[in-house]
Amino acid sequence: MNFGWTEQQQQIRDAVERVCAPFDADYWLRHDREGGFPGDFHQALAEAGWLGIAMPEAYGGAGLGISEAALMMHTIAATGAGLSGASAVHMNIFGLHPVVVFGNEAQKQRWLPPLIAGRDKACFGVTEPNTGLNTLKLKTRAVRQGDHYVVTGQKVWISTAQVANKILLLARTTPVEECRGTEGLSLFYTDLDRSTVEVREIEKMGRKAVDSNQVFIDGLRIPVEDRVGEEGQGFSYILHGLNPERILIAAEAVGLGRAALARGALYAQERVVFDRPIGMNQGIQHPLAKSWMELEAAHLMVHKAAWLYDQHQPCGAEANSAKYLAAEACYHACENAILTHGGMGYAKEYHVERYLREAWIPRLAPVSPQLILCFIAEKVLGLPKSY
Repeated sequence: MNFGWTEQQQQIRDAVERVCAPFDADYWLRHDREGGFPGDFHQALAEAGWLGIAMPEAYGGAGLGISEAALMMHTIAATGAGLSGASAVHMNIFGLHPVVVFGNEAQKQRWLPPLIAGRDKACFGVTEPNTGLNTLKLKTRAVRQGDHYVVTGQKVWISTAQVANKILLLARTTPVEECRGTEGLSLFYTDLDRSTVEVREIEKMGRKAVDSNQVFIDGLRIPVEDRVGEEGQGFSYILHGLNPERILIAAEAVGLGRAALARGALYAQERVVFDRPIGMNQGIQHPLAKSWMELEAAHLMVHKAAWLYDQHQPCGAEANSAKYLAAEACYHACENAILTHGGMGYAKEYHVERYLREAWIPRLAPVSPQLILCFIAEKVLGLPKSY
């Protein structure tokens, strides 16, 4: 087993750090205060060619694996951009994977190059207010009318919908009572037509730079050629993007935790109380050391899950475990960074309070820690299904 970076991976890390360097802590603090999508950051990554890191080379991507994509997302978060920076480009990395796998050639030629170049911005329309993680019970309807579908429904917690011009949308094409198993949902990638779609931003705890929204759809017309794959098979298609999403959010969480840990350790070295740096005290040292170990362990699981995915091996348990472990390690690291700063940790100018607010995101999304524990209990340990 080789735990070291390849030369190519080291080059990726160094290159992404260079792109992120102009977008310093004050840049992200300003966006956290004022909001507004970090379009210049998104464009800088697009111009450097990073938005298509895991997309096929035939459409302008780099053709690399989830291992390299995870490294990129970890690096972005670890520079201090945190989940604000990572979320600004997250959808580009995994979101259109169902299109790569199940889209036809004309669709891939039409959709992938503009996304990779940063000309298109996409949002991911799956979650609904009354179904939560029970995706098979989605209510948003897409009714076929000749060469179009007409869509009506509601989505919630849709990131970047304020700035997106495209939406990857999962909608019901067959009434639930007529469906068997996972059938009845269809996947579309289409224009976000603001004349039939209302987007309302949700005020939230953190990551103000990247909007989260309620989306109300009333009569959105989607051409048949914007349907991905076969009608009624959309649920099976989005499953192909779930494990990469968990791996990427786990990598981002580790990066955020490491950014917080670095600030905590630096403050412990510089802050002098009673004529000695507070970092000399074991009460300060030990929580930070424990966080380092937790982040390292979580990162190893991220590497394992990404490697399995890139080797086309089953990785559901590992991807979910990576997300769970990384989210917890990240949260503890951010908490310890605040405690190390003492009262100043509560001040925005020291940045760590912002990191703690962002650390809630990987704990809550895209799947709850409780459902991950249920998954491991059932699929790995062979225990009865509990829900």
